[in-house]
Amino acid sequence: MKTVKTKPPLLKYYFLTFASLSFLILFFFFSNQRRHSLTSFLTTTAATTHTSSASEVDLKIRPGYTSYDAYIQRQLNKTLNPKLRKIWMTRDWDRKIHVFSNFFRELQLQNLLSNSSKSLCIGARVGQEVEALKRVGVSDSVGIDLVPSPPLVLKGDFHNQPFDNETFDFEFSNVFDHALYPRKFVGEIERTLKPDGVCVLHVALSTRADKYSANDLYSVKPLIHLFQRSQLVRVRKVDGFGLDTEVIFRKKKATQRS
Repeated sequence: MKTVKTKPPLLKYYFLTFASLSFLILFFFFSNQRRHSLTSFLTTTAATTHTSSASEVDLKIRPGYTSYDAYIQRQLNKTLNPKLRKIWMTRDWDRKIHVFSNFFRELQLQNLLSNSSKSLCIGARVGQEVEALKRVGVSDSVGIDLVPSPPLVLKGDFHNQPFDNETFDFEFSNVFDHALYPRKFVGEIERTLKPDGVCVLHVALSTRADKYSANDLYSVKPLIHLFQRSQLVRVRKVDGFGLDTEVIFRKKKATQRS
């Protein structure tokens, strides 16, 4: 008796074909996804490394300080220089107050500074910028410097501000180039600024700062990298006593940082 061979149902062929095609499609899909993820990871890593390297290249700490005390003494050599202090208090006094007042009025018009802002001037020397703030109506203003100049300027090291957390609405400085530890300088600003507070820096990018400077800045990239708890508001060219660039940051609110 002959055995009769039966052909597999046509439906079975369709099922096997569909399963094979599905497997191939899924295989290629996940292969591409893995390749895309790896590419994204490598691209992100390279970009992060490039940004970090660019920040390091564009901010150089000047050598020659054997200790922090040696650095402080060099800064005091400028601040306590009797000839300079006489110039700051006489010939430069009205001229600088006039220029600072114009800067601050512009900030008021742009809602970056108000008469009710509790304000700090960092590295204020004899206090021209503090006086300028008071003259434009920002009465609750004070400065800090290694050498006090009462009643406008208190004694204080900008690497370790003598104020509580979240004290100020507004902070201004044109002495970033004198910071031996720029990360600490910025960290203290962000510590003492209130959330949504504004920091304005005047820095030199196209020219080198004076012989008492502790660092050289070549672009705003290092500043953006250092202000980790703030967002960049504006960069513009200015003419500020040898400083050519104004950089403004606003401290993020807690909800923005989380």
